[in-house]
Formats: sequence, structure tokens, C-alpha cells
Amino acid sequence: MKADRLLSILLLLQTRGRVSATELAERLEVSVRTIYRDVDSLSAAGVPVFTERGRHGGIGLLPGYRTDVTGLTADEAKALFVLSARGAHSDLGLDGALGSALRKVMAALPAPHRPAAERTSERILVDPARWMQGAAPGGAPGPDLGELQYAVFADRRLRLRYRHGGAPGPVEYTVDPYGLVNKAGVWYLVADLHGEPRLFRADRVLAAETAEEAVRRRAGVGLGDAWAVLREQVERLPVEVPVRVRVRRGRLDMFLRIHGGRVTAPPPEAVIGPAEDWVEVAMAFPAPAAVRSLLALGADVEVLAPPAARRELARAAAEALRLYQDQGP
Repeated sequence: MKADRLLSILLLLQTRGRVSATELAERLEVSVRTIYRDVDSLSAAGVPVFTERGRHGGIGLLPGYRTDVTGLTADEAKALFVLSARGAHSDLGLDGALGSALRKVMAALPAPHRPAAERTSERILVDPARWMQGAAPGGAPGPDLGELQYAVFADRRLRLRYRHGGAPGPVEYTVDPYGLVNKAGVWYLVADLHGEPRLFRADRVLAAETAEEAVRRRAGVGLGDAWAVLREQVERLPVEVPVRVRVRRGRLDMFLRIHGGRVTAPPPEAVIGPAEDWVEVAMAFPAPAAVRSLLALGADVEVLAPPAARRELARAAAEALRLYQDQGP
């Protein structure tokens, strides 16, 4: 839109001083002729903008003209430029809006605060995504938040087709959404189901449709209240069982690729045992039975503790042995 472009030109001139028409045209993806027409529009609106021809010419503002963001301290200005959730903005389709907003803020900052804000954006980055969290299998895209956003902002009910982890098939729900939460790089829908708060992972929503009915939220309950209850419920889940294993050093890389999410500390360099090259690894599982997944690496992984996990693995190995023995040669 022309109004947005005029504002962008004004803020770029405030930030950069004199800028060539060619550079403005490239930044705003318009023609040089359009830039000159926009400059005429700014001048007609009372903005003291001027143009100079020649090698060192360009478009600029008369000295002293600017709009400051008043009341901001130096620390507040720096805080605005710590981008803590770039992935979240991208998922919501707001990457372009974020960049535009920060340019506007930078242009309007009092001059003494601008260098510190620029250094902050260049020196500090907060990445909320967990380690080893790559793209979805098969190159599938992340969750589509469009319909969820629409229902949340339209204050309407949502019909979901949802896949629970480990469930044999999807189920269908009609829920009353409070909002969306990005937790450690994972998007969740916070909603009521039959008047009780529930948490739905956005990447497990197979289909979503906004209903015609108005949302039926509990009186006096907002997104922050519902999220606090759900977060407490999750954090009260049983503590995972610590498990110590040893892995043949030659298979350590493959082991970490498969089970890296369960490792609780970096493997030490020390070798265990005089004859064989082993590395001890600390892990955590939701229950002793979950160590059965380690059987995939056969004798290259040994559970050292606790005894309950060793017994579970021994039972699993015995069951597999009986299965294949019964089949005969």
C-alpha cells in the first residue's frame, strides 16, 4: 500500500540520512519513478524532504526533522531487539511484519539509543527450538496455524480432527479455544473440552474447521489462566527414570542420532573396561519398560542401572528369542 511505503521511506531516511532513489527502489521493490512520486507526496504532506542530483546526491530530510519514541530507556530499547521467537513469527506469517516493525522502531528511537540497540540485535539471539529438532519426516511442513488463528481471533468454536501420540487412529473434538502458545519451539492450542482445559499440539491437528457457534469460554478465565493450569498438570507428571548405559564407541554416533533426545548429559571421553572400547551415557526414560527401544542396537548397548531397567531389557530379549525359536529353522 502507498501509505505503508511512504512511512517506510520516511523511516529509512530518518535512520540512514541521505539515501539514493535507486537504493530506496530496491529496498521497497518499486521503480525509481515511483520513489520520486512518493517523495513528491511526502513533500506535499509537509515533510521537509529534498533531493540532490550528482554523485554524492540522494534523497534526505532537513536536519532536525524526526519523530522520536519518547520515554524509552536505553535498556528498554535494547530489549526490543532481542528477537526471542523468530520461528514463532514465521509460523504465524508475521516475519515480514516483525522486520518492518523493528525498522520503524529503530528509525524512531532517540539517536543515543540506536547504536546499542543495533549491537544487541547483532550480538544476542534467543533460539527457542530444542536441539535435534529438525524438519518433519519426509520434508513435511510444520503445522498450519491459519485456521486455529482464525477461530481464536474470531471467538468461535473449533472442530478438530486430532491424532494423539500412540493412539490407533484420529478422534474428533469440538473445542472452545483460548489461544495459541509456543513452548520451546512447539505450538499448542489451549482450549476447553466439555468445560475442562486441554492442550492440543498443533502438529497433531489433522484438520480444523471454525464453527458458526460463538466460543464458550469459562467466565473470568483467559489464556494465561488456562495455560498456567495446563502447565502445572504437565510439570506434575511422574519424573522420568534415570538410566545408565554403556555404548560401543564405534556405534556412539548412531546411538546419539537415534536416542539423543533421551541423553541427559554429554557422554564423557573416558573408556570403560580394559579390553573393550565403551562409553558410558546418562539417559532418562518415562518408565523402565521404555528401555526396550535400546534393543535396536543389540549387543552394542548395555544397560548398567537401574536393575529394573536391566530386567526389563532381559525380558524383552527373552521374548524375542522364544518367538524366533518357536518358528524353527
